[in-house]
Amino acid sequence: MRSAMASGRAAGTVLIMLALVATLAALLLPVQWFDGNRSFALARSGWQDDGDGTWKTEYGPLTPLDRDFIRTVRSSGLWELPAGRSAKERGGRKSVRIAGNHLVDGYTELDKRTIEAAKTLKLPLSNQPTGPQQEWLKEMEQADGAEFDRIFVERLRRASGKNIGLIGLVRDQTRNSMVRSLATRANAAVLDHLEVLEETGLVDYEALNDE
Repeated sequence: MRSAMASGRAAGTVLIMLALVATLAALLLPVQWFDGNRSFALARSGWQDDGDGTWKTEYGPLTPLDRDFIRTVRSSGLWELPAGRSAKERGGRKSVRIAGNHLVDGYTELDKRTIEAAKTLKLPLSNQPTGPQQEWLKEMEQADGAEFDRIFVERLRRASGKNIGLIGLVRDQTRNSMVRSLATRANAAVLDHLEVLEETGLVDYEALNDE
């Protein structure tokens, strides 16, 4: 009888240990998967490390990722705002003119917020679009009608898709309250831009997937 009781206790102990191992695995695996996805997002986001390390600010640490995000929002506004104005005035489709109006509204606000944040955080910003951005604006200037609509949607949808990935990454990672607030607002604005651009019916999703 004692032998049977001992065997029962041993079996019970094994079952408890197996249950603990299973519980531990269930708790740890999602974290590992999440960290892996986060690392993948970091690798694919294309953000630029300025090599200046993390700055201390009264709003929390300001990392290279945070700074790149602020610069990216500013850089985006420098060309997407004039592109939106062109679409409002020259869009062949009503849906393109509507998209242009949304871009103007969104980046007018975002640009103001970005400049204020950069000034507070003592971060210098560019005042000119990049070379490629200037080329995209030139493409639009030289196009009319349906060709203008196609180029506008193609360029802006591609740029907005890249930006929303960076914004989500920053919103998840940042420990700076000012950057977090800007990322939250940028997320809403860029999601709106994606929606109105897609509603034009001109997005070439196959071309986006090829990138």
